[in-house]
Amino acid sequence: MQRIPIQMLTICGIAELPDQRDRSVTHVLSILDPNHPDPEAFEAYDRHRRTILRFHDIINPIPGMILPTPQDVEAILRFGDDVAEEEGGRVEGHLLVHCHMGISRSTAAMLTLMAQANPDESEDRLFERLAEIRPQAWPNSLMVDFADDLLSRHGRLTDALRRHYGRQIRRMPNYVQVMHDLGRGREVEMAA
Repeated sequence: MQRIPIQMLTICGIAELPDQRDRSVTHVLSILDPNHPDPEAFEAYDRHRRTILRFHDIINPIPGMILPTPQDVEAILRFGDDVAEEEGGRVEGHLLVHCHMGISRSTAAMLTLMAQANPDESEDRLFERLAEIRPQAWPNSLMVDFADDLLSRHGRLTDALRRHYGRQIRRMPNYVQVMHDLGRGREVEMAA
């Protein structure tokens, strides 16, 4: 079973970025709203490789907002390919994926990277590992749907996402109202 060629995986939000400064971060995937300024926290980081993607954390079209696209998920997969190629199978390093809160876009991106690096790992195990990394994970369903297709998981990743949402709602019932308030009620309805 292939693993992401990085020994440490972290997901966080912008407010947590300063806390990661001294943790030897080597690779960063930043997912930001289109007009959000670049986080200043990275000025204090040691040298690292960083990719920035910009789109909103939405699952339905909203006027004036940018939906995640298959091209965004392809960019995440290219990032994963680049990390694997750069590391050449070594396990040194620290991969940090962040978005604004470290709950939705970043967890969908990390799930995508883990599924890419571990094509034979079960989808449920990938979600278990994701929850170990970021217990509050609520991956953006649109991004997961694109990853499912691009990684030829034939709906299995999306089915596992439904089960993950169900577990998260049982653990954190407040997510039902939060997701409805954010216009993400469809994801609550997906929960199995």
